[in-house]
Amino acid sequence: MSSNIISIGLANPKHCIEQHNVFEFMGQAHGLEGSALTRLKALYRASGIKKRYSVINDYQSADQSQWTFYPTNKALEPFPTTDDRAKLYRKEAQSLSAQAAKNAFNHANLSFQDITHLITISCTGMYAPGLDIDLIHQLGLKTSVERTCVNFMGCYAAFTGIKLGDQICRANPKAKVLIVATELCTIHFQKGADDDNLLANAIFGDGSAAVIMSAEKTDSKNNLVLSPTGFLNEIYPEGSSEMAWNIGNFGFEMKLSAYVPSLIEKGIGELVDRLKSQSATETINHFAFHPGGKRILDVIESELGLSKEADWAGRTILENYGNMSSPTILFVIKQLWDSLTAENRNESILSLAFGPGLTMESMLLRIS
Repeated sequence: MSSNIISIGLANPKHCIEQHNVFEFMGQAHGLEGSALTRLKALYRASGIKKRYSVINDYQSADQSQWTFYPTNKALEPFPTTDDRAKLYRKEAQSLSAQAAKNAFNHANLSFQDITHLITISCTGMYAPGLDIDLIHQLGLKTSVERTCVNFMGCYAAFTGIKLGDQICRANPKAKVLIVATELCTIHFQKGADDDNLLANAIFGDGSAAVIMSAEKTDSKNNLVLSPTGFLNEIYPEGSSEMAWNIGNFGFEMKLSAYVPSLIEKGIGELVDRLKSQSATETINHFAFHPGGKRILDVIESELGLSKEADWAGRTILENYGNMSSPTILFVIKQLWDSLTAENRNESILSLAFGPGLTMESMLLRIS
């Protein structure tokens, strides 16, 4: 028995923020001037990002009088607490998640009541009763639906959700699995002007993606479905201090070292070779990489001997959405999926994502 990704639905908050406007906001919020501001501008220009989405409108303007979430004074005091941000997450995450799920059902021959298993994914907020129960009520899922919450795993967590969905569908051919990954990264802006904060503030955005999985291909309205054929993950402990996500008094605090791409560069080729060998796959036709940042994509392409054109889907998502953490790879896969035709049937897709640990996740999908 196999499993199939039969639909992916996407959603973003209403505030579309141009990258140059985020730069203006950050320069003001960090109180940067002179050479420090020039360096920040260079960082934003090199990010490969043109726009992102946020549940907070403040990032569209350096004019403090227009801000509604952050204090309108130079010191940004009192700075929003973790409680302030958690309340915003709870308010916004459930509606965004529900919209992504509804968009996924637009391409499935299923109703909400058909769902037997619900998997929710997030690392930017938690509460109880949680997002999973809110979605049951908002979507009208059965109250007996089996629920699993994947929390605080970061950018690679969608792979965990898909692996769980794959195992469920293989074990139970009648299972219909809904996976929802939602992140509101921008609610955790930190005003300290250290390198970690400057980098995180330059690349992260907000979004949600929903996946429906089933053993039955006929549950899809799409001409093609995506079938997982192999997974492989590896942890590189030497990178454990280079990428981290901790809860502080004023939101969640990101540790994101510029050394991360170098760690990925060292291990990615071996990981992909092992995955191909394990799955008896010789030819890979398409590529869907998590755009953790422009340099990460650069080193993956270099190590795998690929052109930027081969990795077009990841670069497109980075340019138009930034890094949304866990839903981002699903945006990339959807971007690629929408470009496929019947001529691509039986071809393969290699997908990669990365996160704290340092964790590298890989997946092969067959187009069928």
